[in-house]
Amino acid sequence: MKDYNKQEYLKLLSKEYKNITEVSEEIINLKAILNLPKGTEVFLSDIHGEYAPFTHILNNGAGIIRSKIDEIFENQTTEKERNMLATLIYYPEEKLKIIKEEAKENLDEWYTITLYRLVEVARKVSSKYTRSKVRKAIKNEFAYIIDELLHAQINSEKDKVYYYKQIIKTIIELGQADSFIIAISELIKQMAVDHLHVIGDIFDRGRYPNLVIEKLMNFHSLDIQWGNHDILWMGAASGEKTCIANALRISARYSNLDIIEDIYGINLLPLATFALEQYKSDPCNCFMPKGSAGEVSTKEKSLIAKMHKAISIIQFKLEGEVIKRRPEFEMDHRLLLDKINYEEGTINLKGNIYKLKDTNFPTIDPKNPYKLTKEEEIVIDKLVSSFKNSEKLQKHVSFLFSKGSIYLVSNGNLLIHGCVPLNEDKSFMKMKLQGQEYSGRELMDKMETLVREGYLFKDKTNQKQYGMDIMWYLWTGKCSSLFGKDDMTTFERYFIAEKETHKENKNSYFTLREDEDVCNKIFKEFELDTNESHIINGHVPVESKNGESPIKANGRIIAIDGGFSRAYQEKTGIAGYTLIYNSQSLQLVSHEPFTSTEEAIVNESDILSTTMLVEHKLSRKTVKDTDAGKKLLDEVDDLKLLLTAYKKGIIKEV
Repeated sequence: MKDYNKQEYLKLLSKEYKNITEVSEEIINLKAILNLPKGTEVFLSDIHGEYAPFTHILNNGAGIIRSKIDEIFENQTTEKERNMLATLIYYPEEKLKIIKEEAKENLDEWYTITLYRLVEVARKVSSKYTRSKVRKAIKNEFAYIIDELLHAQINSEKDKVYYYKQIIKTIIELGQADSFIIAISELIKQMAVDHLHVIGDIFDRGRYPNLVIEKLMNFHSLDIQWGNHDILWMGAASGEKTCIANALRISARYSNLDIIEDIYGINLLPLATFALEQYKSDPCNCFMPKGSAGEVSTKEKSLIAKMHKAISIIQFKLEGEVIKRRPEFEMDHRLLLDKINYEEGTINLKGNIYKLKDTNFPTIDPKNPYKLTKEEEIVIDKLVSSFKNSEKLQKHVSFLFSKGSIYLVSNGNLLIHGCVPLNEDKSFMKMKLQGQEYSGRELMDKMETLVREGYLFKDKTNQKQYGMDIMWYLWTGKCSSLFGKDDMTTFERYFIAEKETHKENKNSYFTLREDEDVCNKIFKEFELDTNESHIINGHVPVESKNGESPIKANGRIIAIDGGFSRAYQEKTGIAGYTLIYNSQSLQLVSHEPFTSTEEAIVNESDILSTTMLVEHKLSRKTVKDTDAGKKLLDEVDDLKLLLTAYKKGIIKEV
């Protein structure tokens, strides 16, 4: 920075710190903060709309809260008492209701004991933070009281002991115990997890991605790395037709159209009417929804199957348009509708002839198979309007843009949902976009820029259209870091019985990531320390039950998709991973399947988890070792310059 600019900046800074005393106080404060232990980071991935287990893991701080309870009270209380205390912290309102309904004779005594214990837990989880930070996290009505209780020196001063007891007694006498328990429980949960990283795929499969996002919107500190299913919905919200068709198809496939209609208020009547007209006598057997046994009637299943087929055909046509419009995507091999022999009911795929399982294509013109019928155009145009005008969907997607990115470099780690696209020879895959070639980090940065343009730019501009096309490419293209495969064989899975046609080859990254040299190459690309850094991945479920380890390349790679989604749990054998990065270690926690929220509250059952130590830090990490710490160090340097300016009289004190 030029001297002139620096002086002007210091003049601005002097308006906040008006004299030597104020500057000195702030330097002392910042240096103290820099030497505190770093806050606990928690990493989750591939939530896929599973709201109940996701909420429980947030509530129990990925197991951190229960470990603190055991640490404090293991020798003082029974396991049953600790279970109750933990459940009370996780679900204070619900648990209090049950406890009070049981009509405890000595409710005041229970309140007294419980309040003391909650204060102890709060003191433990907040000990690494400044008093100011803790107070800011407390609900206003109890901020002063909780602050006093947390910092009372009850073991050293007799008067303070009486003072402490009197506060607790008064809270109960005034009928404020319930409100206080809720407030301090929320504080404990907030202090247990300083920052949350969500490494992709909030949407699809599970029924409540909307509730997951609402929960995240109220979380105190987080970031999101977009997953391939997230980018699909982001594209749909932008008005990208192929993304809309794909999102609808997946929702129909998993009998989850409620999210479309009831939650996001998108009118599916035009699609339903069209599907009934075109496929009235078609059983649509290949399109029967999954996982709908006992949930929907036979009549509903039949309608969903027809809608499923109708939107799938529309999708294949729309994708053909994009592929032809963007030759740089190099996806001509995915143009399949023109490879069908409609008279014989076969398809020529890579020189092989396959019989189609379904040969009823009333909306496809064999001479021009990618052209939408007028009726299909009307349906998709109405859907585009509905998606773009869904207030709730736009609110949720806007949040994903504000908190999200394709990748994130955070505290020395690379966070990415899928992969860094690599060739077999370990080189970064190249792709030409808008006439310029990109690879590695530059390619991912360019795609993120285009994605944001696709959402934020005005309609009917070439740049917006290009950005929207990129969103679809990120869902399905071979150079997509979010997808990580060479093909998405959707058509083949619906229409061809032969399994060899269903194969989707993973990007070379997923085999090469076992190689430390490859990891080091990626670290250098992202300007990371090859000795200290890690790549934290989601996307590909780790098959734990088959012996696959989530820790790869001697600890350089940590894969944390362990099957949060119920659909994957049979394959993985567990119900997801949580990675915890505190001041002393990296810990990987594997979770058993979650039963239900009601079970957790009534029977005080927690998610059974197993913790694996990934890495123990020889010296405790402090705030100054973090990205936030580096910013604070810059602030200290600036304040020292201001201090010098005051002492030399360059800037006058107030």
